Amino acid sequence: MKINFNSQFLFFALLLSAGLQACKQKPTKFSTDNDAKSGTATFVADASFSPILDQELYIYSSQTPNAKVNILYKTENEAVNALLNDSVRVAILSRELTADERAVITKRSLSIESVRFAIDAIALIVNTASNDTSITVGQLKKLLTGQGDLNRTIVFDNPNSSLVRYLKDFTGSKGFTQKNIYALKSNKEVLKYVSEHPDALGITGFSWLNDPDKDYAGYVEKVKVVSVRDESNKQYPDTYFKPSQESLVLKQYPLSRGLYIINCTSKVGLGMGFAKFLGSQPGQRIILKSGLLPDSIPTREISLKNKF
Repeated sequence: MKINFNSQFLFFALLLSAGLQACKQKPTKFSTDNDAKSGTATFVADASFSPILDQELYIYSSQTPNAKVNILYKTENEAVNALLNDSVRVAILSRELTADERAVITKRSLSIESVRFAIDAIALIVNTASNDTSITVGQLKKLLTGQGDLNRTIVFDNPNSSLVRYLKDFTGSKGFTQKNIYALKSNKEVLKYVSEHPDALGITGFSWLNDPDKDYAGYVEKVKVVSVRDESNKQYPDTYFKPSQESLVLKQYPLSRGLYIINCTSKVGLGMGFAKFLGSQPGQRIILKSGLLPDSIPTREISLKNKF
């Protein structure tokens, strides 16, 4: 069979063009093959909250066996960037997205659903051998801006973490360059450092102090939580408070932040399913038992029976 050269050339040209177009298409970086109770999905989350999210995911997976959710733990900056560059479409953060960040996502014709499911406290910790038991908000700001005792070592987690961003907002500072302030790599390293240095002040998420895993429980045993007084609190200007569910719900403890699940999938999928679980009675009860404050306090049913 004789094939015309021009027809053969045209055929291969079209085939090559189609192949090049396929190569230019942006690869799918996440699975969309899921509904609210089944399938697979990858979320990104602030590593600061891995203790509580691991507990939530464990129970969720046991109740939803057909769903396979993988959570990638990153710094806050990395987690937000993953959401913005469309590597993932569900993120768990300690803040909501800014207007500029929302614009990047909505430009792709995606909707944004942001749900707060818990409130965390920023805890100040010292070595058990330290005599320090309390501090005021004003004193803390001075320490972080270099106006306090420069011989006092202050440590916190990764420089790109949500905690550092919180402290920048808290102090109005663009960064912490003082020689006595150190950013380590993780909350575990903060706990380890403070447990070994009596002169250190550590700053960490409260969730790391409740029911710690065995690999860092020994560090937690060697630190204690510092009470904080907010001089600007009109109701309690002279009272020191430690982080607790009571002090958070009554807005007595001044260092707190919300936890949000941000779903940009624009579909009824595992992002929505996991968000619904976090806000459900079981999900909120896990928050309650962890020591953090649930966004909605789970009800407790008591059955009373008369005995004759």
